[in-house]
Amino acid sequence: MNAERKPPTIEPDVCELTSGERIFIHLFRPEDAPGIGRLFRAVYGDSYPVKRFYNPEELAEALEAGESYSVVARKQSGDIIGHMGLFRSSPYPGLYECGAGLVLPEHRKAGVNVLMLDHVYERLVPRLGLEETWGEAVCNHVFMQKAVKGQKHVEIGLEVDLMPAETFAKEKSSSGRVASLLVFRSYIPRPHTVYLPPVYENALRFLYSGLDDQRTLDLSRADRPASIASHATFEVFDFPGVARIAVRAIGGDFESYFNGLENKILTGKIKVIQVSVNLACPWAGDAVEALRARSYFIGGILPRF
Repeated sequence: MNAERKPPTIEPDVCELTSGERIFIHLFRPEDAPGIGRLFRAVYGDSYPVKRFYNPEELAEALEAGESYSVVARKQSGDIIGHMGLFRSSPYPGLYECGAGLVLPEHRKAGVNVLMLDHVYERLVPRLGLEETWGEAVCNHVFMQKAVKGQKHVEIGLEVDLMPAETFAKEKSSSGRVASLLVFRSYIPRPHTVYLPPVYENALRFLYSGLDDQRTLDLSRADRPASIASHATFEVFDFPGVARIAVRAIGGDFESYFNGLENKILTGKIKVIQVSVNLACPWAGDAVEALRARSYFIGGILPRF
């Protein structure tokens, strides 16, 4: 494990709510684990797809391994009233996702969510030395969208039908699958050239114009080399029925390679397939056209994936 990913020692933020009650915002401690489980059950029942939040041992192991950090909002009594997670969810080691944010219903509209986000983005992320953070703001309400905007994030994608309605069954906040707004924030610049597929040139220029990092934009004109073998990695998320494919190498065999990969993961349980294509590759446009022929469409950009 990279030493800089070890759990840092950060003093808690001591905050006062509008009610006059004091709460503490701090990194997960072992004694907080049962309260985190109770919090998730109070909001989601047993339906939250990431099960480690119900398991004290798994939470502690993920923290020690540098895979996942839980920031909690704690009352003086010790009760956990809010949670925000920061976790590794992409192959790029300097990129972590912020998510799994929730607050007990009786403490909402008190600013608890913003206090936890401040702790994550202004204290925890810099101490870990991360290059970039990203998140998914669900679209069945606007609270998280407003919160991440206030945390210097840039909206650069939309994930259609990402989460199943069952996730929100306890609160009855959605009658169907829920989309998520994709947001990123850069801490350490990584300027490089990206090659835009001509069919999406205008849309991508618009998205990159708002990015909080520098990119040199060029058109993808090169043909796929026959000498390169295509390669991709994929991950399947059973509960939401989502598969994510990351295309690492694009060769002359791309169509046949991707067909075999899609057949391998496409089952009755998969509702959404997301594909990321490396736009640093000069012939990325060819792969995008092949995907469009299979009914895939643009969802946004992923600056560090």
